[in-house]
Amino acid sequence: MRFDIITLFPELFGPHLSQGVTRRAFESGQVDARLWQLRDFADDNYRRVDDRPYGGGPGMVMLVEPLERAIAAAKAQRLGAGADAGQPPAVIHFSPTGRRIDQALVQELAQGQGGVLLCGRYEGMDQRFLDRHVTLELSLGDFVLSGGELPALALLDAIARLQDGVLNDAQSHQQDSFSDGLLDCPHYSRPEVLAGLPGQDEALPVPAVLMSGHHANIARWRRERSLEITWRRRPDLILAARAAGRLSKLDERFLAQLAHTP
Repeated sequence: MRFDIITLFPELFGPHLSQGVTRRAFESGQVDARLWQLRDFADDNYRRVDDRPYGGGPGMVMLVEPLERAIAAAKAQRLGAGADAGQPPAVIHFSPTGRRIDQALVQELAQGQGGVLLCGRYEGMDQRFLDRHVTLELSLGDFVLSGGELPALALLDAIARLQDGVLNDAQSHQQDSFSDGLLDCPHYSRPEVLAGLPGQDEALPVPAVLMSGHHANIARWRRERSLEITWRRRPDLILAARAAGRLSKLDERFLAQLAHTP
């Protein structure tokens, strides 16, 4: 799949795309990320891509014409490369007004052909451009960032790690938080017993069940910890899992016990 990223700051992407486990997806071409400097599509000597808003107010608004030239160039190159299999690419704009990114959406996009990512700055993009070209608006959450680069990087990372062979263990992403609608369980590694800090706490052992070698008991312990953490921190996810029929009778019995535990 291919993502064309239109941005004023393409240099922000290079270090991320070349580091960490997800770099495998970009180096192998499983996720092809192409960067487009928006200022290259300005039509004046100052390479201006923004102007004052009509009606007054603070900040600047990104102009339609450079954005349209950039998106046309990206689409033309995608078409020449056969990146879209005859279908127009998704055009994704990152905005606080957009749909919140979640794992279900990431999994859906990870199965697709990619698209064009629009990284806005300043007060935002001219609404006429958005109305004409954007097919999906996305948000990281209920807060405001200085631009769309961080959400774009987050989306690319989340999609890249779902590609075959990117993670060392194919089951890693299947056990992530949200993959089954719940938060992940706790994880432990060496040492088997963590020494306590002087005068502060006792030694902390790994839960005994994880040392037992009993796979069914370990699986159930992990499921119950996942249910407990989700129930305490994100009860909305429990309701959604229940509505989707993803909770077993054993799960419901455990949740009922939690509800009656002080």
